[in-house]
Amino acid sequence: MIAFGNSKKSDSDSNKDNKSLSDGVINLDQGDPTMFEEYWMKMKDRCTVVIPAWDLMSYFSDTKNVCWFLEPELEKAIKALHGAIGNAATEERYIVVGTGSSQLCQAALFALSSLSEVKPVSIVAAVPYYSTYVEEASYLQSKLYKWEGDARTFDKEGPYIEMVTSPNNPDGTMREPVVNRKEGGKVIHDFAYYWPHYTPITRREDQDLMLFTFSKITGHAGSRIGWALVKDIDVAKKMVQYLTVNSIGVSKESQIRATKILNELTKTCRTQSESFFEYGYEKMNSRWERLREVVDSGDAFTIPNHPQAFCNFFGKTISSAPAFAWLGLKAERDLGSLLKENKVLTRGGDRCGCAKKYVRVSMLSRDDDYDVFLHRLATIKDLKCIEP
Repeated sequence: MIAFGNSKKSDSDSNKDNKSLSDGVINLDQGDPTMFEEYWMKMKDRCTVVIPAWDLMSYFSDTKNVCWFLEPELEKAIKALHGAIGNAATEERYIVVGTGSSQLCQAALFALSSLSEVKPVSIVAAVPYYSTYVEEASYLQSKLYKWEGDARTFDKEGPYIEMVTSPNNPDGTMREPVVNRKEGGKVIHDFAYYWPHYTPITRREDQDLMLFTFSKITGHAGSRIGWALVKDIDVAKKMVQYLTVNSIGVSKESQIRATKILNELTKTCRTQSESFFEYGYEKMNSRWERLREVVDSGDAFTIPNHPQAFCNFFGKTISSAPAFAWLGLKAERDLGSLLKENKVLTRGGDRCGCAKKYVRVSMLSRDDDYDVFLHRLATIKDLKCIEP
């Protein structure tokens, strides 16, 4: 049996850590999921992968598969994990693997827009949206599609693609499409955070195009693995075409590592003493409770209230514990600059289509960084502390 409770440190160790970090810059801009290191360190060699030098040398994995570079064992592991968690349908789906969900998002934009008879196709997302969507839709200045901004105010004629992230990045809310048209619209559902350590699993999603990422499930961001569950074979083929031109497939080494770890998640997910999702939810929920204590003890900040819901996976009612905090100021001031003055880096609300009085704060950092963040936030928790 492996114990996965929060690690305890002596007061001297904690004071030493806080002292060493007290003058340093805390980067909570990017969602680097380093908080899960503790779990995987305690797993020791159970997820270690050894690859002989002569293995995995070919470009090809399965030439009969639409996604010819998808390792068959990874495909099985993906289906098994979704089946165990109950968060997404995999039947009658084509699985397309990519270098993280970012590459898959670009592949999906290419696929859906290139199959459209009218171009450029408008790309929209409801505010506040994931800031990288703007970059992905604008960077190449493609003639296939064009970023058009907030889905709630979108009224342009012609075809469109709506990006729907649920739970949403940055504010953690559950999302549905907001553009209501009978024709001309396609939706890409980004379910990077639809896992039980972040949010209650209330239903088994059954959308046409769903994106998932290894990094936000387990914390292995460096492996750069994501997958799409796609109903339409033509869309799947177009996505594979993009990935073939862009990177000639996906690293087999990363796929083999992901397979090993996903299989371990499936095997232990119902074992309370070893379940990664039990561990992850307890840790995330604890962080949110501590953040709310700091916010509620002053009159300067706001954070969303996340409603409780019955989680089909845990079999009980739980609160959401999103991977990001959508932190706001009650005063009209640039919160990102204020936090930067206190050596905390965050992602400004203007990058997510909102005012600068909001920021996105990563909840996935190492314990020491998160502790220092809460300490610094507590020092500016009153309105009188933030007057220009």
